[in-house]
Amino acid sequence: MRIASTAADADVTEGVGMPESADPPREGAAASHDVAWFTEVVREHSTALVRYFARRGPRQDAEDLAAEVFATAWRRRGDVPVDAVLPWLYRTAGFTLANHRRKTIDLPVDEVPETGTVRVSEDPELSALFDAELRGALATVGERDRHILLLHAWEGLDGEELAAVLGISRSGADAALSRARKRLREAWGERMSF
Repeated sequence: MRIASTAADADVTEGVGMPESADPPREGAAASHDVAWFTEVVREHSTALVRYFARRGPRQDAEDLAAEVFATAWRRRGDVPVDAVLPWLYRTAGFTLANHRRKTIDLPVDEVPETGTVRVSEDPELSALFDAELRGALATVGERDRHILLLHAWEGLDGEELAAVLGISRSGADAALSRARKRLREAWGERMSF
């Protein structure tokens, strides 16, 4: 994804104009500020959003879905909290992904990052079994718990950021993460057979 580097091409990214805004066009310094803000948001968070989508659905759709989130951010730029841009983007990404899944057949995640012990990573057969067991344990916890666990493990969110994505208080997010971890531990314990 190419980011505009001059004022002349600031409203064009890869030959496509900035998304249409629901707000009336702004002039002068306000419009320039909006473009600079949006350019920085895309530059800073595009990789995180593409990874978010690649981990949760068809990899070939990840960039398109990320672009949809950025288009929404541009249209709703007045609603994006300055101090919590990434959590807002993740929350919007969750809605975008849900809409996308309703349109297409949901494909399973191809890979779950290996975080097991060295003995598992050294043995391909054991590694495959470990991955299958982990996927199975994740599949048995509820969708909300899985969403919380993946936001924490893959996106590195906790505390205030996790709370912002979930739309709940910080203490609520901490409690939800704790409960989700407990349920995953229980599911993992039931599944571990090797």
